[in-house]
Amino acid sequence: MTLTRTCLTPRRHEGYADLEDYAAIGEGRSVALVGMDGAIDWWCAPNMDSPPLFDRLLDARHGGHFTLVPEADSYRVERRYRDNSNVLETCFITDQGRARITESINSNTAGRLPWCELARRVEGLEGEVTFRIDFVPGTRAGTVSPWLQDTPIGKVYNIGPLMVMMRHSDDVKVLLVDDRELSARLTTRKGSRSMVALLAAEGEPLAVPPIDRIDERIDVSDFAWRDWAEKLNYDGEFKPRVLRSALALKFLLYSPSGAIAAAATTSLPEGIGGEKNYDYRYAWVRDACLVIKAFVHAGALEESKAAFSWLTATIRRHGPNMRACYTLQGELVPAETFPPLHGYRGSQPVRIGNNAKDQLQTSMYGDMLATASLFIDAGHVIDLETARLLGDLANQCADRWRQVDCGIWELPEQHHYTHSKMACWLALDHAVRLAEAGHIEQTWQGRWQRERDRIADWINTHCWSETRQAYTFYPGTDKLDAAMCLTHRFCTQVSPERMQATFKALQEELGRGPLMYRYSGAEQEEGAFLACSFWLVEALGATGQCDQATRLMQAAVETCDGNLGLMHEMIDPDTGAALGNFPQGLSHLAFICAANVLSGGKSEEAD
Repeated sequence: MTLTRTCLTPRRHEGYADLEDYAAIGEGRSVALVGMDGAIDWWCAPNMDSPPLFDRLLDARHGGHFTLVPEADSYRVERRYRDNSNVLETCFITDQGRARITESINSNTAGRLPWCELARRVEGLEGEVTFRIDFVPGTRAGTVSPWLQDTPIGKVYNIGPLMVMMRHSDDVKVLLVDDRELSARLTTRKGSRSMVALLAAEGEPLAVPPIDRIDERIDVSDFAWRDWAEKLNYDGEFKPRVLRSALALKFLLYSPSGAIAAAATTSLPEGIGGEKNYDYRYAWVRDACLVIKAFVHAGALEESKAAFSWLTATIRRHGPNMRACYTLQGELVPAETFPPLHGYRGSQPVRIGNNAKDQLQTSMYGDMLATASLFIDAGHVIDLETARLLGDLANQCADRWRQVDCGIWELPEQHHYTHSKMACWLALDHAVRLAEAGHIEQTWQGRWQRERDRIADWINTHCWSETRQAYTFYPGTDKLDAAMCLTHRFCTQVSPERMQATFKALQEELGRGPLMYRYSGAEQEEGAFLACSFWLVEALGATGQCDQATRLMQAAVETCDGNLGLMHEMIDPDTGAALGNFPQGLSHLAFICAANVLSGGKSEEAD
């Protein structure tokens, strides 16, 4: 099944495109966002967490961009990804003709290139279409001033330590080139084939391949994507969309290290004009564990192993305590700074860095131990260093579960969040099982078992509300938390009716059709959180409510099906507008795990 999106003459609002108008291209190191109007408004090069080369996404007036758009007053756009590929095809149809743009951040058969190569092939299909080409480098939020350097091979833009060269075929007519911009024009005719590409490198020499080799590598990249996707062994429900979500998650796996970014952008608002605008270009322990789970279900062994190895090595290096998140290179995340950018549609502040780095989130213990169990259950073997780490984490969990924390949602108010306690129970339950099976040291097995049982007693004593007939957000409140869907395995400690009653209460209070808000009151400042819908599907399916889960899954897919299978963090239930950072790993991984359970697969929390 091929998902296609069409649009008549995309419009911008004060220079900003709708978030759902963006598609992504990438190569496992960087991700660029391409608007329906042919504008690349976001690209951090050479890495996902580098300063952006193009940042018009966050500052419509002053941001950099790379635009390839018809000069016609009106036109029609038809867009799709090639089957089982992250190579993007866009057809522009005007009154005078039709042309296709094929876009890729190129790789080769051996993996990513040692430089960044963003390629845009333009083919004439009918009549004539004249395109305007504009390359405007960003200024790194006003901290550098791009300047043009003449070299024997061609003109090179210097943007701080980043060098960028535009390469193009001979039929591209350059109209203007100076320090601030390059403008050109290209007219296609039936059968014509043209190329425009950007080459980028930071702090090292810039390779300049021939234009025909760049063109060839679009198809090489397409082959590499298809080869990867077609070797995945998932064969269950919603298979085409599962493959598309796996391909989206592949964007976020940073191939130089194995880290998994939460998303490829920063500061896209959870509510337009609001303050909840965060930098997601880092690797969260929670998100990485859940992505590993999704990769295992999809059959991506290499990616799940690389991510788990990076995660355990990074935690050990910065231990003994886990941090909530790390950089893609495995370093500590910087404190937040606030560059002077307008923000998407005026949403302030724009952030670089993330202060969640210093939060206590005890639910991470459950994430790590459950992921280790999943990895082992899939037929793999953990090393002695990892086994020691898991034992250490289990002991930390046994000591720290009584503490208040910031919870899965990284809130400023610390509480005894119910989800955190259930996740600690899950961590120690997995630790006991791993010790019984001989995967980790058994010295503390008895302690883990006793603390696990104490956690269960504490939860059932303090977190259940007879009034709400649900497990609440934290003791002493009537508020609810959709993260309860992630802890459905706790059903083994209570009557199944309690968990099912909790799921029902969540749908009634937090649900808006198939969409769900994260917690009580969230609708006042943000959109519905897509992952929560799929977490509920997984929980319902894993607890035997398969018909209800299937209906919810189908409705959720229809609701978020408007952008080629790519998912944002949130959706406004009233308008359908996308919100939050993009592509969003949590949304895609939650969808894969939900589809796996509906296909009869096992959730590591289900038995």
